[in-house]
Amino acid sequence: MKLIIAIIRPERLDAVQRALQSALDEGDNYRLTVQTVDGHGRQGGEVEYFRGQPVRYRMVHKSQITIGVNDAYVEPAIRAIMEAARTAEGEIGDGKIFVIPLEECVRIRTGERGGAAI
Repeated sequence: MKLIIAIIRPERLDAVQRALQSALDEGDNYRLTVQTVDGHGRQGGEVEYFRGQPVRYRMVHKSQITIGVNDAYVEPAIRAIMEAARTAEGEIGDGKIFVIPLEECVRIRTGERGGAAI
């Protein structure tokens, strides 16, 4: 099992959700959590203008998606996120995907463990 954490542009969230649903929904194999987060990568923040003066905001609003998947669905999930989250030109700030080993998953309601709990 793996835990996939993707940091994406908020405006790409609906497209990513649709892509994941079409790529992974077969067999009810994933669960999704979405959070609003602030951070920065290479772009180093954003510049806005206030009364004609540039103001640099170090943090940029992003959406963080967390998905627990069985090993067979890792690559389809990554492909779906990449295709849906990437802007047409592939710009700085499109995001990152982190894949982390998931040691255990427990469904609270039934006590199921492992891949069956995902």
